[in-house]
Amino acid sequence: MGSIDLENLTIKKTHDHLVRGDFSARELGSACLKRAEEKNQETNAFLEIFEDVIEAGDEADARIREKKKDTPLLLGIPLAIKDNILIKGRVVSCASKILSSYKASYDATAIQKLKQAGAVFLGRTNMDEFAMGSSNESSAFGGARNPHDLSRVPGGSSGGSASAVASSSSLGALGSDTGGSVRQPASFCGVVGLKPTYGRVSRFGLVAMASSLDQVGPLGKTVEDVKIIYDAISGHDPMDSTSLELEAKSYKPKAKRIGVPRHLMTEKGIDKNVLENFEASLSLLQKNNYEIVDIELPHITYALPAYYILMPAEASTNLARFDGVRYGFHEEGGSVTEDYMNTRGAGFGMEVRRRILLGTYVLSHGYYDAYYSKARDTRVLIKKEFGDVFSRGVDCIATPTTPSPAFKIGEVKDPLHMYFADMFTIPANIAGIPAISVPSGTVLRDGKMLPVGIQFMAAWGEEESLFEVGGAFERFFKS
Repeated sequence: MGSIDLENLTIKKTHDHLVRGDFSARELGSACLKRAEEKNQETNAFLEIFEDVIEAGDEADARIREKKKDTPLLLGIPLAIKDNILIKGRVVSCASKILSSYKASYDATAIQKLKQAGAVFLGRTNMDEFAMGSSNESSAFGGARNPHDLSRVPGGSSGGSASAVASSSSLGALGSDTGGSVRQPASFCGVVGLKPTYGRVSRFGLVAMASSLDQVGPLGKTVEDVKIIYDAISGHDPMDSTSLELEAKSYKPKAKRIGVPRHLMTEKGIDKNVLENFEASLSLLQKNNYEIVDIELPHITYALPAYYILMPAEASTNLARFDGVRYGFHEEGGSVTEDYMNTRGAGFGMEVRRRILLGTYVLSHGYYDAYYSKARDTRVLIKKEFGDVFSRGVDCIATPTTPSPAFKIGEVKDPLHMYFADMFTIPANIAGIPAISVPSGTVLRDGKMLPVGIQFMAAWGEEESLFEVGGAFERFFKS
């Protein structure tokens, strides 16, 4: 056979090729391996490319020969895995010095399900340290880069996964999304990214940052690819106490009414070209018989400040376990306390330390009621407002995915400005609802065409509505 055209392959197309015997999983794995190694010199998307990809391809070929017609869609498909999702026997560092040599002792539930489906793991991808960041720049091993412009960030925290898919090194990827960490890099890199309903995908084996917000989510080239991965990894898991026992749901067959919170678009700092692209995307939907209606979400503007109280509070608690005593990096000191301080001081990067301090502060005596309690109350209000909008006949809510295209590496130095990059994505995490980012075109910056995305949010448990609307928009845009 000739060379495999990775750039034009989707998961479904690849599956059909494998079943027909146009090429083998071994040949596919070899092609992805070669491309990943070549592209990684530019993008730094992978922290490790696995050595057993060809062997895993051989195992997939054996399964394909056995089943032929009844083969899982992911059988033999190379996927990239974010470096905070446990794969037994593999290093899982969370892109942090403190876990740089730690090997997982068990598989995450999402990984177990992908193994059952026969997916091939290509490698572990770069990320912001402990998923804390919107640019990938906080990685202890150097940030990943955007394949569309290597001088720009791929987004964060799942930037390595988005970069790997965008460069066609892998056919899909897993990331995690706490405040937009799948959708924002998907938008920056021109791929599709999904944050499922909280509890639809097990968090067992995902290194926790903020437990009430984290969700494992897929990235892919198309909405269909993302749905294929989501279908494989979703479902109830008794190992996760927050996992939903929700297997069957009556979905709306045709989601046609799109709500737009235009009052959110008046915030300062939103790029003019991004808003123009968003309006053009809405016009495209209208031309194809979608109804666009203005909606009000009065408290949505408080989602960002509430998130940056709730998330650090939970993160400071979750990261207390990394002390150098039980596992990971250790720095000696003159006493137990000094050991602990030296280990965490040298093992954690600046952004992680910043958020631990902030979280400890808002949970401390005298400030808990002033900050943390108010943020929790705000969360309840935001959840209710989303529920009210969806109960009034709105099928999906649309916003830009990000307030700007990908910015240059080192350009954003103010942490508050960096946090602003999550303004459109955070509300879905606060409310626990599903959201998807779909490529919506490009904007010109410094002679380069940079991708931007449109975000659709749906009611709790309504992923199928997102796949329907996102897939339709994708078809309209490409036609």
